[in-house]
Amino acid sequence: MNIKMVMRIVAYILVLEIGLMIPACLISAVDGEWVSVHAFLVSFVIIGIVAGIILLLTRKAEKGHFYSREGLVTTGLTWIFMSALGCLPFVISGEIPHYIDALFEMVSGFTTTGSSILTDVEAMSRGMLWWRSFSHWVGGMGILVFLMAIVTLGGKNQGFTMHIMRAESPGPASGKIVPKMKQTAKITYLIYMGLTLLDIIFLVAGGMPLFDACTCAFGTAGTGGFGIKADSMASYSPYLQNVTTVFMLLFSVNFSIYFLILTGRIKDAFCDQEFKLFWATVFAAIALITVNVRPLYDTLATALRHAAFTVGTIISTTGYATTDFNLWPSFSKTIILFLMLVGACAGSTGGGIKQVRVLILFKSLRRNIHKFLHPSEVCKIGYNGRAMDESIISNINAYLIAYVMIIVASVLIVSLDGFSFETNFSAVMATFNNIGPGLDAVGPTSNFFAYSDLSKIVLTMDMLAGRLEIMPILILFSASTWKKAR
Repeated sequence: MNIKMVMRIVAYILVLEIGLMIPACLISAVDGEWVSVHAFLVSFVIIGIVAGIILLLTRKAEKGHFYSREGLVTTGLTWIFMSALGCLPFVISGEIPHYIDALFEMVSGFTTTGSSILTDVEAMSRGMLWWRSFSHWVGGMGILVFLMAIVTLGGKNQGFTMHIMRAESPGPASGKIVPKMKQTAKITYLIYMGLTLLDIIFLVAGGMPLFDACTCAFGTAGTGGFGIKADSMASYSPYLQNVTTVFMLLFSVNFSIYFLILTGRIKDAFCDQEFKLFWATVFAAIALITVNVRPLYDTLATALRHAAFTVGTIISTTGYATTDFNLWPSFSKTIILFLMLVGACAGSTGGGIKQVRVLILFKSLRRNIHKFLHPSEVCKIGYNGRAMDESIISNINAYLIAYVMIIVASVLIVSLDGFSFETNFSAVMATFNNIGPGLDAVGPTSNFFAYSDLSKIVLTMDMLAGRLEIMPILILFSASTWKKAR
């Protein structure tokens, strides 16, 4: 294990984290929020000292030895360090005085979950609200991918970029848009920034204040869902809600689809099997929920708007809300739970199991049934016109086993707090799939404040495991990871 190089990259990210906090500090200064300014400045010093010590201790790090194990450990440690130190402004300012609560909020931000412990979000200063929402944008595409896009760590050795992108990027496999991973990271971030800017323009054009538009776009782009109002998106106009619906869904699509469209390969983009499954799921869910909730609203248009927004916010795992879907019929809430499970596309900023995994699992089931009937026949699973590598299918099966085991263990632990099964199960699903709101006591009009510290720690780890696709966290805490190879 090249622990020195691993920690050196962690230190680079901590330095970058200071830079990412500066806009929030400046907003606090402009508003005269001197308590917040002080909290940010003290945080800069603490994070800078930690990063400086790590850089000093790792100055002789060996760059040449960096493989898959190092990539996974780097990713896990980076997200833990970022969250553990990134929450300091909340604690120091006293706006979230309890460290476990602040850590929960920060992890929820970076992992683009949007679950919150805040009982009065509008009481927070604008600087803290900016940092809280901006953490969604930072975590959406991956902070390590951003570092790989702007910094060359390994010279001609592409192991850094390749292994880190594979560990941090969402989906069963990190695909290349172009042959070089570094260029892939740059293109991905350019598309990400372009869509975010476009979202802000549409929101401002609809009359939303610039501060609100930026924070809303950060949550939409990262599919995070931290609102700056107590009612999330409910008090905004139908136009602004519809714009947010569209962009939540756009950010749920694999970013390689946009690259194909931009380079004129439109047919390849629209023939992608995951792309087609995603939109089929979206339109079917909107239609079914609209019919089911129609009696609750004055007009069909209103029912359709709330149904479309809710489907968009859940399947993209964003977590904004325009209505309390806790009050909807059981049929609609069951569809919502299904969408929580499936989630967005691989290679997007959304969470969940991912559409491509569900598609491959169904294909794998169909193949197994076929092999029972024709045991001697060789049968490959096809995806987008190509035979899928069996190692990917094996990894998906392993992911599913880990996914179920973590959910079962988490639900058992949080059940100690005495809430209903619906509350506990949806709380775990909402955090593990990086969605935000759950059902019952953790629904869209509630929060996670009432859970004990133990449950908050469990749900915090669920958020990290869900965002990093489980394996980096499992490998980080595996004893064999740290043993020397014989």
